[in-house]
Amino acid sequence: MPSSPPSPAVHTISICTVKPPPHPRRLCHLTPWDIAMLSAHYIQKGLLFANPPSSSSLDPQQLIEHLKSSLSVALLHFYPLAGRLVTEEDRDADGEVKSTSVYIDCDGQGAEFVHAAADGIKVADVLALSGDLPDFLRDFFKLDGAVNHDGHFSPLLSVQLTELADGVFLGWSFNHVVGDGTSYWKFFNAWAEIARAADRGGGGLSRPPVHDRWFVDGYGAPPLKLPLTDPSRFLERFAPPPLRERMFHFSREAVARLKARANEECGRGDLSSFQSLSALLWRAVTRARGLAPGQATSCRVAIENRARLRPPLAKEYFGNSIYPIAAPATAGELLAQGIGWGAALVNRAVAEHTDAAIRAKLGAWMAQPMVYPLSGFDKNSVMVGSSPRFDMYECEFGWGRAVAARSGGANKFDGKISLYPGREGGAWTWSCA
Repeated sequence: MPSSPPSPAVHTISICTVKPPPHPRRLCHLTPWDIAMLSAHYIQKGLLFANPPSSSSLDPQQLIEHLKSSLSVALLHFYPLAGRLVTEEDRDADGEVKSTSVYIDCDGQGAEFVHAAADGIKVADVLALSGDLPDFLRDFFKLDGAVNHDGHFSPLLSVQLTELADGVFLGWSFNHVVGDGTSYWKFFNAWAEIARAADRGGGGLSRPPVHDRWFVDGYGAPPLKLPLTDPSRFLERFAPPPLRERMFHFSREAVARLKARANEECGRGDLSSFQSLSALLWRAVTRARGLAPGQATSCRVAIENRARLRPPLAKEYFGNSIYPIAAPATAGELLAQGIGWGAALVNRAVAEHTDAAIRAKLGAWMAQPMVYPLSGFDKNSVMVGSSPRFDMYECEFGWGRAVAARSGGANKFDGKISLYPGREGGAWTWSCA
């Protein structure tokens, strides 16, 4: 499996498999939203914690054992993450493969847990408050370079706890076929809830996941029979050229001013903070690229389907339920107008993503199934992922709130923008590659 060379500063201490308690075997059939992710990378996000409990209250080994035991319980609730992908082939009388179906075999195979140490690296080094983000961040995550199809033989979840000189970094590699960013953060917040409850002698989840995968009507019962018979024809091992990545922080006041400015420019009041900030960065990247005035560009956004379907899916729906939408323009138009004009384009793209639009896209996919190639992204556009609505800083294991959220090298390319909530309410942080 492709992987970047390990950093000399980060070394592995131990690797083990964490399994859930015994439970009945289940099969989790995959939706078009899930299958489309087979060629993408695992989701890699993590949290930075400063000065967790010292040996006076909980030594590092106790910390690790506590994480493992609570992870085992979490995997019982989120059992697809402890499974493996399986592809079944449907052959004709001559032995030729006519179609395939992909599902998750949820038999408690387990998740990977890695204990590592980063020699001489401090919390301040990870924060990198000025300048580019450090390359060693990639080494805080396992399965670097893996595509989701690798979940046939690799764990669907890998957790790495890296000890720093004055803190720890908890990095997670999560197979994107299993779920989207909403599912990702719901799982890790649930794990943190279980860990905190164990400290108090309690247990259970306040909001258990919903595992009933949603399939659009009119195409038969799962499993889906797909013409994706040769993985070499739809999988790619995308590796971008060397990228520079930087974080930009916006205070609550700055976000409010930008939103007010965008709405004032357009004489309207419905442009959101997200749309205003997306337009600001779209324009900034387009200007920096020096695109010709007639060059087509777009701001693409990964958008939630759960609440837009009729009837809506449950908030606790565990799986993928996202689509990329696009706000198009020419570079000349975008730069000649104000931020409000660009925000209005994003606003319109969001408004047009209705139940009918979602079902139409699913119908088109069923007519011609495909997986998303990372290499297919338009080099003249920007892609906005993640969300300020994700509860990153509520993911608290009993050591206090995280100092910051960071990501690995997965799913990055020129023009990729990731949005994080700020640690202080109302503040936002953007990561730009």
